[in-house]
Amino acid sequence: MINRQLVKKLAQQLKDDGVSALMVAPSADMVFLVGHKPYLCERFQAMVVTDDEKCFYICNMLTEDEAADFMDGEKVYSWFDCDDFTVTVKKAFEENGLLGKKIAVNSAVRAFNLVRMMENVDFTPVNGKDYLELTRIIKTPEELENLRKSSLVVDKVYEDIIKFIRPGLTERDVKNEIARLCKVYGGDDCSGGIVAINANAAMPHYFGDSAVIGEHAVVEMDFGCTVGGMYSDITRTVFVGKATEREKYLYNLVLQANLAGEAAAVNGAYIPDVDAAARKVIEDAGYGRNFNHRLGHGIGYAGHEAPYIHGDYHMHLAPGMAFSCEPGIYIKDEIGIRIEDVVIINEKGETEVLNKCTKELIEII
Repeated sequence: MINRQLVKKLAQQLKDDGVSALMVAPSADMVFLVGHKPYLCERFQAMVVTDDEKCFYICNMLTEDEAADFMDGEKVYSWFDCDDFTVTVKKAFEENGLLGKKIAVNSAVRAFNLVRMMENVDFTPVNGKDYLELTRIIKTPEELENLRKSSLVVDKVYEDIIKFIRPGLTERDVKNEIARLCKVYGGDDCSGGIVAINANAAMPHYFGDSAVIGEHAVVEMDFGCTVGGMYSDITRTVFVGKATEREKYLYNLVLQANLAGEAAAVNGAYIPDVDAAARKVIEDAGYGRNFNHRLGHGIGYAGHEAPYIHGDYHMHLAPGMAFSCEPGIYIKDEIGIRIEDVVIINEKGETEVLNKCTKELIEII
């Protein structure tokens, strides 16, 4: 159902910016607005919120009944596969006084659909990514509690998965077991995440799954799930067999960077300083170029959302913010190590690390 208080707040933000409406395709933004996320495919669909608090929906006929259920009686404009969807978009914009106006679009609106609309409908698109992300950047007490519950699920999964890992298993085997365990412990949206062995872990967003664990291996696991719509996100790196002295050294560098970032993440902290506190540990050891991504990202209705914890995000931490702290070292064709926790600034303004499972170096013998 439509969150009317949120619509009211969005309408005022749009007015203040001289923007006439916000277009939201199925995404975490839509979950936040209506508590529902329709299936997103190549067929255009979006909810539109106007600066005078009106709402309407545009979709293919396949989704019309579904949209009617969550749009609280607001107008749903539908189009058939054999029709040009931009004709329906133009009609909806015309009936709602949006032709010739600035329309913000969220990050889920597909570029090829947007280009078609720009060719056939008179409006000026503007960046709408921040409208809902910044609106939900401060979590409610209920949302913070669901973040805690979601993090508890992945903590339990980690404690079990290190008993499961052994030589001969593939990355796919480990991913499937992670997904199964997440469901066992009450998580939703459980994919198994990233499991990367040895040099594969040098690619921070590796998504292969066929490598086999040998008698000596580095196994990096980055995974999460949802509880009450709130995502968790954890990364742990373990060793099969005895870790070498070099592996121990690199692991402890990453661990110290993780702890430094979490220590700096206090209420009121300037976000670039939080990133810098963790990054300095790795840079001082000569591996700065091997820490090739931001320290973290916000988390909540989406796995990645505001605030973004990096050197060009000019904001201060505040109660209700939730984000990851995930430094790493990645050496091409050799090794990747990352350690990640979800951190919140809680209702009391205290820093709370939600992941409680051990970060000590684990050797699976």
